[in-house]
Amino acid sequence: MEFRREGPVAGPVVRGFSGHGFRVGETLFAQGVMLDPERAVEWAAPDGVARLVPAMIEGLLALDPLPEFLLLGTGASLEQPPRAFVAAVEARGIGVEAMDSRAAARAWGVLRQEERWIVAALMPLG
Repeated sequence: MEFRREGPVAGPVVRGFSGHGFRVGETLFAQGVMLDPERAVEWAAPDGVARLVPAMIEGLLALDPLPEFLLLGTGASLEQPPRAFVAAVEARGIGVEAMDSRAAARAWGVLRQEERWIVAALMPLG
């Protein structure tokens, strides 16, 4: 699947999916990807949302200025992240929006086109 964007978006944009991973520009991120407004980095996502802890996304949480919220892609389907994870991220003043990773990738593009200062952690699709 490929995405088409309406206008220019600053920073990385998920262009499509390949297997269980995400294509950002010409790079395939097969294990998961973390996105901030300026870069995309490979993410060795945990095996399951239940194992997610804030230390795994520390680079996103340390962004200056702080992002409005974290788009958390939970894989092929929506799974609620652990309450402790959400509470720890929200305690830093960053909201958490969980959705399946495909929806999160699409939302990332739309919100970045609006120049929203957000971050994303997308778990693989399977």
